[in-house]
Amino acid sequence: MTMLYRLIHAEKANYPIVLLCRVLQVARSSYYAWREGEAARQARRAADDALAHEITVLHIASRRTYGVPRIHAGL
Repeated sequence: MTMLYRLIHAEKANYPIVLLCRVLQVARSSYYAWREGEAARQARRAADDALAHEITVLHIASRRTYGVPRIHAGL
């Protein structure tokens, strides 16, 4: 479905969204929900990347000896 949503998003300047959704058999509400959720997905991805970096820094600083409990406590 994501590919269809991306296609609609790319072609919305050339065709009405209503027509694109009808031709591709996609509910307009689903497309709009996907579009609004994109910012939240990007924010979550950035937060996950920052956390992964922090975990890596703690692991390397411990000379790769800390496991989950100590890294969790260090966060």
